[in-house]
Amino acid sequence: MARTRTRIRSAVLAAALLVPLTLTMSASAQSGAGGVRMAAAPVLAPGATPTCDPTKSVRPSLDESGPAVSAIKRRGVLIAGVDQNSYRWGFRDPASGQLEGFDIDLVHAVAKAILGDPNKVQFKTVPTDQRINAIKNGQVDLIARTMSITCDRLNDVAFSTAYFEAGQQVVVPRSARATGIDQALKGKTVCVADSSTAQTELKSNQHGAAKVRVVGNQLDCLVLMQLGQVDATMTDNALAVGQAAQDPTVQVIGPSLTSEPYGIAMAKGATDLVARVNQVLADYRQSGWQASYDKWLGPYLGPSNGPPPANYLP
Repeated sequence: MARTRTRIRSAVLAAALLVPLTLTMSASAQSGAGGVRMAAAPVLAPGATPTCDPTKSVRPSLDESGPAVSAIKRRGVLIAGVDQNSYRWGFRDPASGQLEGFDIDLVHAVAKAILGDPNKVQFKTVPTDQRINAIKNGQVDLIARTMSITCDRLNDVAFSTAYFEAGQQVVVPRSARATGIDQALKGKTVCVADSSTAQTELKSNQHGAAKVRVVGNQLDCLVLMQLGQVDATMTDNALAVGQAAQDPTVQVIGPSLTSEPYGIAMAKGATDLVARVNQVLADYRQSGWQASYDKWLGPYLGPSNGPPPANYLP
């Protein structure tokens, strides 16, 4: 009975974080088997040679005369696509109502660098499967939302240098007593977020899963797991530990199946903005990144070796 009450309370907490999509808010108002590999490598024709290194981005610059940065400065506010359902990354504090987390700190750093004020941000919450569309349709200037840089995604958007390294792992109820990923998934119903790299991984290797259930946001998977409608969740380990922190009746299983760098996504033609954001990240790696990590992620991911190094195009 105590376990049931805990699970119900956890489900209520998770569900409370789920709100209608594309909510806009102004900041001023407001593990198993398999080897490690880079996720979502491009599909190549027979005999072709891979040419994509998804971690490479344009060199940093302080120049703010380009069209994308100039448009932000004229507007006087940075429009950023974020999450509000990923605990410790981008989530709405139930007490203050403010958006907080590791990705939110990063957006504030970009706003301060370009506009001189970290609070000159208009946040738009964007579901996982709408991140690329939000950029391509001009709804946001950038997306900072635990978004893995992949060669496939580089066909549609541009990315900053990597600011975090994650990988795919599995979340299961502790009662499942699974000790490895294949054991946790074999014959089970597994939940993934639509357009996520977890979905890509399971298309490549289902790890014995009998069924894959696709949802709009990764936190939906936690709710479905709490309700007994799915047996397991595959998601980035950085997000998986957030689920386990919200609900102590679940646990993260197995080593990482992939190596996935997170980047800030922007429009393909906004090279000046990408270069300016890369300068922000260059400064943030020296001052800001570690403090944000210690505050939001350290208690769940443990000590950090620091941010991934920048990797620039020639």
